[in-house]
Amino acid sequence: MKSTTLKKIINNSIYTLTLLIAATALGFVIFYVSKNNTANIALVYILALLMISRHTASYACGIFSAVFSVVSINCFFTYPFFAVNFTLDGYPITFIFMLAIAVLTSATTIRMKKQEKMIAERERRINETEKERIRANLLRAVSHDLRTPLTSIIGASASYLENQESLTQQECTDLISTINEDSHWLLNMVENLLSVTRIQNDGGKVTKEPEIIVEEVVSEAITRLKKRIPSASLKVSAPEQMLMLPMDPLLIEQVLINLLENALVHSGSNAPVELVITEEKDTITFHVIDHGKGIDVDILPELLSGHYEKPPASDAHRGMGIGLSICNTIVQAHGGILAAKNHDSGAEFYFTLPKEDNI
Repeated sequence: MKSTTLKKIINNSIYTLTLLIAATALGFVIFYVSKNNTANIALVYILALLMISRHTASYACGIFSAVFSVVSINCFFTYPFFAVNFTLDGYPITFIFMLAIAVLTSATTIRMKKQEKMIAERERRINETEKERIRANLLRAVSHDLRTPLTSIIGASASYLENQESLTQQECTDLISTINEDSHWLLNMVENLLSVTRIQNDGGKVTKEPEIIVEEVVSEAITRLKKRIPSASLKVSAPEQMLMLPMDPLLIEQVLINLLENALVHSGSNAPVELVITEEKDTITFHVIDHGKGIDVDILPELLSGHYEKPPASDAHRGMGIGLSICNTIVQAHGGILAAKNHDSGAEFYFTLPKEDNI
């Protein structure tokens, strides 16, 4: 604490002396260019005084600067030159006014900095409260989402072990299919959580490299999705030319998988889900379009932020709020925007990524 205060005093002193020396040097230039025009020189010192009082927010620096300025004008730029003459007309008034400027500016600056500090502290507390609320909501939702498939896996495996001899082949297959399906869902949830953890550990930023969108990222995302949902019906549309985009490919693949899977599971339609890629001047946009029942517009902001709490009667391990909030986190870490809207025959989720690596 003491070293910080000492360092601040030294920095303020250096800043004050530097500006006063610069103002004096400029005063000599003005003096020799326009003889005996001390009014402009006084303005130079007043400007330096304002800058010192604003930057240092110190009464000591401001008062010292006021005294130095008045003495310098009297000594260097007023006859008899290079001699201090306290009997000159108006000298006390000049000193009083410059001192008043220094004190008022310093007082105003100190008050402004205190207010800025209070505002910053209040915003920090609000942000911390909001983060804690989001973290609590996320933890509660994740706990609920994990518990449901785990309960299903335990129940199915227990039924298989206890009743294996009395179960038909079809019943055994159904139990194993349930275990397999819920295991994949758990794996997807863990992958999502690991993605967010990686972003948070990197300070909210991601390492981006130029990637070929369709040939590499999109094709890999669809391949991984097909392994999870073999019956998935998808249509991909993209510009004919090769598109390159700076990104973390694994994270963007995760976003595409989440959005496509949400559309397949929640649209309530057997129509193919469309993935449309469009190119703009500075961005590339990925559109995931389904032809189903759409989404209630009132819950869209909550879905994207992770605030949405599913009704108790819903199929919790099929909820999409957590996945969408994670998608939003990944897209924002890339400097992009995730949004959603309804169209005439369903819903559309789309995210836009910048072509240039500007974060």
